[in-house]
Amino acid sequence: MKNLPLHWKILIGMALGVLFGVVAVNTGLEDFTRKWIMPWGKIFLNALKLIAVPLILASLIKGISDLKDISKLSQIGGRTLAIYVATTVTAVVIGLLLVNIIQPGSGIAESTRTSLMKENQTKSNEYQGKAKDTPTFKEAPLRFIEDMVPDNIVGAASSNKNMLQVIFFAIFFGIAMILVKEEKVRVVKEFFDGFNDIVLKMVDLVILAAPYGVFALLAGLVVTSPSADIFIALGKYAFTLILGLAVMIGVYAVLVAIFTGKSPGFFFKAIAPAQLLAFSTSSSAATLPVTMERVEEHLGVEKEVVSFVLPIGATVNMDGTSVYQAVAAVFIAQVYGFDLTFGDQITIVFTATLASIGSAAVPSAGIVMLVIVLESIGVPPAGIALIFAVDRPLDMCRTVVNVTGDAAVSMLVAKSVGKLGEPKVKNWDDNYDKVA
Repeated sequence: MKNLPLHWKILIGMALGVLFGVVAVNTGLEDFTRKWIMPWGKIFLNALKLIAVPLILASLIKGISDLKDISKLSQIGGRTLAIYVATTVTAVVIGLLLVNIIQPGSGIAESTRTSLMKENQTKSNEYQGKAKDTPTFKEAPLRFIEDMVPDNIVGAASSNKNMLQVIFFAIFFGIAMILVKEEKVRVVKEFFDGFNDIVLKMVDLVILAAPYGVFALLAGLVVTSPSADIFIALGKYAFTLILGLAVMIGVYAVLVAIFTGKSPGFFFKAIAPAQLLAFSTSSSAATLPVTMERVEEHLGVEKEVVSFVLPIGATVNMDGTSVYQAVAAVFIAQVYGFDLTFGDQITIVFTATLASIGSAAVPSAGIVMLVIVLESIGVPPAGIALIFAVDRPLDMCRTVVNVTGDAAVSMLVAKSVGKLGEPKVKNWDDNYDKVA
């Protein structure tokens, strides 16, 4: 077990977690699992989230200050955002094409819909209440930019939901460092270089617990999952969404092969631990430390690109969420009998793109943004109750796509600016002998 690759250890932990959850459900150990197993998963998840903000601050400031030239930042930043927007629009279009071809909503029985609506009405109202605080694009076209600029960096850094504000501050700080004479900021730069190394070592230490953390997370998920009848009733919707997510992963593989010359096998083997962790945690932000490590050390993307592209991608590049919003919005419209026009579908593309960019990198954030997408095409937001039953496992799948997209884009950007080299794998215990 000691020499087993990390992704295999995580996979074994996931399998054992599911098996333990099934046994617990059938032997009356649900309460034991909730009290004594699930908390360990939460502790592991919290440990990952704990280092997300320090990691983004340190890595972004270090990455930008290493550029030493505003023109390089503009080059990398422009290409990053352009590719992210392009993949997001592609994801929405893929979702729309599949859901219109398969039409999963046409097969949902009236009795099933009514039952689901009653069962989940309270939760539906909760998400609708949250969405009321988020104005539509017509009401506040610049709200996305307005929310991106914090009025207090300490307050912004106090919650992972404000990740975009932290990113804005880090970029602003890094740009200012470039503009100040190098001798005056040398001490500051050395501080953030050392701070970044310390945070990365914390990542290594936390990841040692990943197999046990995902075991606890998966065991808890099985114990708290809804009944199988609901999954069967929504199977067509789930199939459509998973198919869309699979197609999007295929798009990444093709892009990597064409533009970087690297094989899909090389790409997926390198990021497998990040994908498995994304599946277990349903959080791009929580997975970010592992994603950064795998992309830099195992894909060969240089640190200055990794430090800029991936933290931004964890917040604004939500391709899995984009596929989900397109499929879910049309599915709910089909269930309600709404005949969406071509204009409505274009509205979904536009709104879902903006919503996925503004969606927090935390579990189930996309379902809140879905309310905005539904309202933009005149479909009752209460319809989201239809998908609550299967949202959690599908959220896990779309987070895998989000993380995979971040890694793929980082390779494309790195290749375009000459920053894609050979993998340089480090061990978690590098320099450990010096302090042992």
